[in-house]
Amino acid sequence: MSAPRDVLPCRFCATPLEHTFVDLGMSPLCQRHVTPEQRQHMEPFYPLHAYVCHSCFLVQLPPTVAPQEIFSDYAYFSSYVGTLLRNAQDYVNMAVKRFGLTEDSWVVELASNDGYLLQYFIEQGIPVLGVEPAENVAEVAIEKGVPTHVAFFGTETAEALVAERGQADLVLGNNVLAHVPDLNDFVEGMHVLLSPGGTITMEFPHLCQLMEHNQFDTIYQEHYSYYSFTTVEGVFAAHGITLFDVDETPIHGGSLRIYGRHADNNAYPVTDRVHDLKAREEAMGVTTLDFYFAFAEKVKETKRQFLEFLIEAKRAGKTICGYGAPGKSATLLNYCGVGTDFIDYTVDRNPYKQGNFTPGTHIPILAPEQLAETQPDYLVILPWNLVDEISEQTSYIREWGGKWVVPIPACRVIE
Repeated sequence: MSAPRDVLPCRFCATPLEHTFVDLGMSPLCQRHVTPEQRQHMEPFYPLHAYVCHSCFLVQLPPTVAPQEIFSDYAYFSSYVGTLLRNAQDYVNMAVKRFGLTEDSWVVELASNDGYLLQYFIEQGIPVLGVEPAENVAEVAIEKGVPTHVAFFGTETAEALVAERGQADLVLGNNVLAHVPDLNDFVEGMHVLLSPGGTITMEFPHLCQLMEHNQFDTIYQEHYSYYSFTTVEGVFAAHGITLFDVDETPIHGGSLRIYGRHADNNAYPVTDRVHDLKAREEAMGVTTLDFYFAFAEKVKETKRQFLEFLIEAKRAGKTICGYGAPGKSATLLNYCGVGTDFIDYTVDRNPYKQGNFTPGTHIPILAPEQLAETQPDYLVILPWNLVDEISEQTSYIREWGGKWVVPIPACRVIE
């Protein structure tokens, strides 16, 4: 269970990383889809070996890939996912009401993607700014009329924004905290950017849900860290930010939305939800290494089940296709060794991905209309967190007897 002695320190507390959480072998960058011209070229693979810190219990990947290489040109556009749009709209309505935001407020979103969330603040007349490192994605947001600053966020960016515009009343980030290699610089940047009476909200997958539901495919190079509430509370406290509330949401297979404020701002007392979640995590064992060591065997069994299904289906002469080309599919397909020998192609609504191939396994990514033309027996839902949305969108496969396959947390068939 021990890692080599020359490993890097924990990105939060600098304790040497000595303990394996799960080793998923080698994998390519999950959003680096292969173009037709690149199919015969070398494709870089990187270790996908996650560790758990025995001091702060932060689960993390060593920073083997620089963020500039991952995020400068990005294939993920949130606006193509209806579930995310609905979540964003609900969040904005909640935030405006709860924090009393007006046309005199200023909202800054970190990793604002294509403006899918900030557009709803703009509809209510509230000034916003997105901070987005991927220039190609930021261009889409700007075309929508969402002001966007292209940069990686940290203390330097925060200081520049404060000098230019002042401090923000609300700093938010959905599905970004996991993507940060320099965690302390990122959180300190939020401390700098936040006004004295302002609020921070961050939304990210909950490590305890990841483990309970065996969501190992959400571990990939762009996700540097994986958080329990207990650990993330300690991270923010180290930078003068008190987490005063928390929501547990179903988004991304089970996420936390944390609410933070400056430690000396007593306008928001710590809620019972915070105390309750910390007590439940303590009862689970999140501050003991044995809690983390049990995960790896569950992952191996899920791999065996998925491969058993695929082998039996192919031997029976069945055709299998996929739906989606999300980041998590790169981990699942490469760890399980699944290519076109099992899955003929996958489809995705995002035209940025269509015509290319999945990283590592080189499964063709086509438009959804292809399903009706080939009528596969099985449709593997690779973004399993969107199973309801996707099964509704593709309900027509029942016309030819098609069935859905969900690989996580354990392989199951939906008729």
